[in-house]
Amino acid sequence: MTNRYRQAQRATIIGIVVNIILAIIKGIGGIMGNSRALIADAVHSASDVISSVAVFIGIRAAQKPPDREHPYGHGKSENVATLIVAILLVVVGFEIMYNSISSIWTETANEVTSMMVLYIIIFSLVIKEVLFQYKYRLGRKISSPALVADAWHHRTDAISSAVALFGVGLTIIGSRFDIPYLIYFDPIASAVIAIIIMYMGFQLAKEAVSMTLEVVLNEDETRDMMMTVKAVEKVVKIDSLSARSHGSYVIVDIKISVDANITVEDGHKIARNVKQKLIREHDIVRDVNVHVNPYDLEDKSEI
Repeated sequence: MTNRYRQAQRATIIGIVVNIILAIIKGIGGIMGNSRALIADAVHSASDVISSVAVFIGIRAAQKPPDREHPYGHGKSENVATLIVAILLVVVGFEIMYNSISSIWTETANEVTSMMVLYIIIFSLVIKEVLFQYKYRLGRKISSPALVADAWHHRTDAISSAVALFGVGLTIIGSRFDIPYLIYFDPIASAVIAIIIMYMGFQLAKEAVSMTLEVVLNEDETRDMMMTVKAVEKVVKIDSLSARSHGSYVIVDIKISVDANITVEDGHKIARNVKQKLIREHDIVRDVNVHVNPYDLEDKSEI
């Protein structure tokens, strides 16, 4: 197992453990404190556990070596995990929003009865933001789309905790100063949390689908690769280069022109050097397909 996958799995396991603890604390606090917003936040944390497990499975699958049915590896397993996380977010968000709106519409909102709810929310907000920063930075560092997706799930939880803090705070103020309509800010906060959850789910789904369709890196993202190939001895010209995303890594397809008068063996050696240099100098590159064209000063047509 590579160091990249070890780091990703460690981060995912940490997230699972923390989310289980937070979901239990929030759930108990929400029930005891009579807060729909905190219960919604607890459900969100519980969904984080499921999404982290999906990410863990995706990362494990992605590290499998290429085989006959998957010659380019299993990198897209991480994108599948990301899509699962996204769908889960949308479903959970819709359920929370439905329940929140129902309580407002039927005028069954209740007063939050304990300051403990506020303390739990503040604690959760801090922990989730720390988890987001940790996973997001690590995910970007090791090019793991699933880990970045899971990090954003933590960020939505932190944002939802902030919204819950606002709603619960107003509800408690309403209880203390006898302002009845303020008690509706608890379910309103719960509904807002649901919208945040669904929005993030749609964004992650959009990104996961885009990655699954093998998005080609743009010119700025491949500029360093072009420079690497140009530095390879006896490469006369780069006819084309495309790097297509395959999960956490890319597959490069490149056409190069070499002296038309060299032997086939020499052309093969140049192509091999191009492939090895790209893989060695660019961690994101997993495989390279090199097509060699003859370069002739009199006939510059390309195959």
